[in-house]
Amino acid sequence: MREVRAWTAPVVEFVKRRRDPVVVQTLRSAVAATVAYVVALRLSPEAAPLTAPLTALLVVQVTLYATLTNGIRRVNSVVAGVLVAIAFSQLVGLTWWSLALLIVASLAVGRLVRVEEYVPEVAISAMLVLGVTAVGDTAWARIVETLIGAVVGLGCNLLLAPPVWVDEAGESIEGLARRVRQLMLRMGEEAAGRTPVEHATERLHEARRLDHDIVEVDAALRQAEDSLRLNPRVREGLLHRVVLRTGLDTLEICTVVLRVLARTLTDLAKERDPDRLFAPETGAAVERLLSEIADAVVSFAVLVTASVSASAQSAEARLAAELRQAAATRDKLAQLLLEEVQRDARTWQLYGAVLTEVNRILDEMDTEHRSRRLLEELDRASLEQRERMPRITRMRESLRDSGLLRVPEVLRRNQADGARRSR
Repeated sequence: MREVRAWTAPVVEFVKRRRDPVVVQTLRSAVAATVAYVVALRLSPEAAPLTAPLTALLVVQVTLYATLTNGIRRVNSVVAGVLVAIAFSQLVGLTWWSLALLIVASLAVGRLVRVEEYVPEVAISAMLVLGVTAVGDTAWARIVETLIGAVVGLGCNLLLAPPVWVDEAGESIEGLARRVRQLMLRMGEEAAGRTPVEHATERLHEARRLDHDIVEVDAALRQAEDSLRLNPRVREGLLHRVVLRTGLDTLEICTVVLRVLARTLTDLAKERDPDRLFAPETGAAVERLLSEIADAVVSFAVLVTASVSASAQSAEARLAAELRQAAATRDKLAQLLLEEVQRDARTWQLYGAVLTEVNRILDEMDTEHRSRRLLEELDRASLEQRERMPRITRMRESLRDSGLLRVPEVLRRNQADGARRSR
């Protein structure tokens, strides 16, 4: 029994990770390459039509949008390379100088047809076709195999529907918010007591390391945005993309301001060493304020990633309450800092900087500020989409007017709030 469990454990783990990008890519690529090879054996004149599975491997991506864009560019690159090879075969044979001209011409054609990362594929296809005797048959076979691989790769992604990576992107955003919260709590605890310069400097380094976390979250968000594009299973994909993107932008601004705040506290520790950064009552207010802002950061991330209207409303209400409490604590802290400056004005600039940076974070997470920004980004994205794809936009608007596509309650509520504030 133990042997059976030991043998099935990797399989069970693999099934549990079926939504992992690596697992999804591996399964879909293997299936697409195998099917493409079987189909090419029947349709291609080549004995071993390996171009078909190779194309399928390159075309199949984790998201449907990436599959479509890569498939079109892949086919264009191969066809362009074949045409260049046919032209060269009619003019010159295969020599060292003709090969050099072929590569230069192929790369130049690849840039002209805008195949992006498949520019080298144009030269590869041209060299492979020019290097055989029967150029015409080989060229036709290579085009057929490329089309087979592209069609099979696209069909595989349509039949084996790629997942929507919104949940994974949301988890990344919430994870970033929790790391920001932990750093804020540590900074608050140290600000309430005697903070050695070394500890304050370490908090500054931690704040700087958040930049790497933002890069990872941005990569997860880009994958989620690609999974929403051209996905028939997703309604209002533009809304999801804008909500997540603006939410990450806000968190990124908060991390930048937090880094500046950590720098201010480090300078204050150097200036006040070996004394306390603040008076006991003021230090306690700083600790309480940073703790309240830290909780608000997590609530903001939950609001951004909430996919259901009810949960979004409760998250917004909780965030608004936490921001009001933090604003009240900030006002009290401002009064305490003013009293300290009146007693000792040596560090008034650093005290003022602390208040300025705290105000910036609170302003960035303000619900009204976010609603205005969200509506502005939606309008801008809709305008760009309308200008870029006018026919598809008109079709979507007609479907929405007919009731087949309904605007989510969250967006309707934000639009109504924005309209009332604009009056």
